[in-house]
Amino acid sequence: MILPRCSGVLLHVVSLPGGHGIGDLGHEAYRFVDWLAAAGQRMWQILPLGPTGYGNSPYASTSAFAGNPDLISLDRLADDGLLTHEELAHNLPRDRVDYGQTHAFKQQALKRACDRFTGSDEFEQFQQRSAYWLDDYVRVQSGGNPATERFECFCQYEFDRQWHALRSHANQRGVQIIGDVPIFVADGSVDVQAHPELFHVDVKGRPELVAGVPPDLFSQTGQRWGNPHYRWDVMARDGYAWWRDRLRRLLELVDIVRIDHFRGLAAYWAVPADAPTAETGEWVQGPGAGLFEEISRHLGDLPVVVEDLGLITSDVIKLKEQLSFPGMKVLQYAFDGSPDNPYLPHNYRRECIVYTGTHDNDTTVSWYELLPEAERGTVRRYLGQDGQDIAWKLIRLAHQSVARVALYPVQDLLSLGNDARFNFPGKRDGNWSWRLPQDSLTDQLAGRLHELTATYGRLPKPVEQREAEAVDGYPFGVAGINSGL
Repeated sequence: MILPRCSGVLLHVVSLPGGHGIGDLGHEAYRFVDWLAAAGQRMWQILPLGPTGYGNSPYASTSAFAGNPDLISLDRLADDGLLTHEELAHNLPRDRVDYGQTHAFKQQALKRACDRFTGSDEFEQFQQRSAYWLDDYVRVQSGGNPATERFECFCQYEFDRQWHALRSHANQRGVQIIGDVPIFVADGSVDVQAHPELFHVDVKGRPELVAGVPPDLFSQTGQRWGNPHYRWDVMARDGYAWWRDRLRRLLELVDIVRIDHFRGLAAYWAVPADAPTAETGEWVQGPGAGLFEEISRHLGDLPVVVEDLGLITSDVIKLKEQLSFPGMKVLQYAFDGSPDNPYLPHNYRRECIVYTGTHDNDTTVSWYELLPEAERGTVRRYLGQDGQDIAWKLIRLAHQSVARVALYPVQDLLSLGNDARFNFPGKRDGNWSWRLPQDSLTDQLAGRLHELTATYGRLPKPVEQREAEAVDGYPFGVAGINSGL
């Protein structure tokens, strides 16, 4: 896949302002899309959309296929007559997501709406076309209770309906959505319960072999994540049907797929489930190119980018290049003083995405403040400027680079500090809860970003030029991706 030269913003849906205790698929999501378009941005990257599980992490979802009911806009349900505006009153915090209180409030409201929903042809059609994943999800979530089954179906229908309307609006405004595939699924998830034969679990569904990473400079005992590993040999027998369905589902929701922890598909660190740390694990060969060749045989060319950060060995690089998947560069990793650092822009190849930072990083302002003075000096020398307005200096550096796509967390656009950090890897509590302050994305900010984007040739091209390039096969290898770009 060849990406267009463009730029965009990383912001998870839960962080949008407005809504009821959490960002949702309502008015503020549309406002954000319109702001992106006004600022000349062509990409919106989000995190996984599934129901959150342990620690409220979108990367530990209870389902690899379902949407998170907490993201459903209650205001839109009220507009449809399924809720009254009086029923939407609450005292939930607006600056942070309180997942427990918010989930309880939204579940109560959604149950009211479900009770008033009389069904429709569209609802029946959704159930039929989604049966390949919905049937398992509803069966496991409801425990066989017919009343609960209807509620679970209703929530997934409303999520799907509202999300598709938002995505359509984004595409019409020239904005493409980059979605996210966590490579592993959560222990105890619907996926493991519905298809235990595909995972390294015992007869009671308990993991036998779990995911993680080996000891390194940052952790003497490695990281034991606890996700059950796939039985890749079993998956290969039916042409990786579960993975085909997983990507098929995500491509129903987004335009481009980012695969998290891509290195685990070349080789993965397998840890015995009874081991207290990841020290006793071993490297096991993953499915490699065969997985994607089989998926492409059914789904066509895949609009995929990959997270290739961390311990990247030659086999991972070879696999990525064999599949022609763009990888990631992160500017916060670039300034160790070595001119050969692969994250420095002068070492890039075009087919990559450059970030100032990701959802796992500190904000650029806080990152710079916490750097040792020697490394801050390296940053200043590379930029050829002082360290003032550092977030925008790195945003400019990303724009200047040859990378096809430049992306930055919205926190960096606003030059926010550590209080706005979204995730602290390894920290149990307080993650995933930051929210964008109301009305912080101003017209003035859009103008500043638009000017920068235009200066470095990342604005959307005229329709006539896009169509000519599409005929030549330039922007994307997937016909549906060309629209709106």
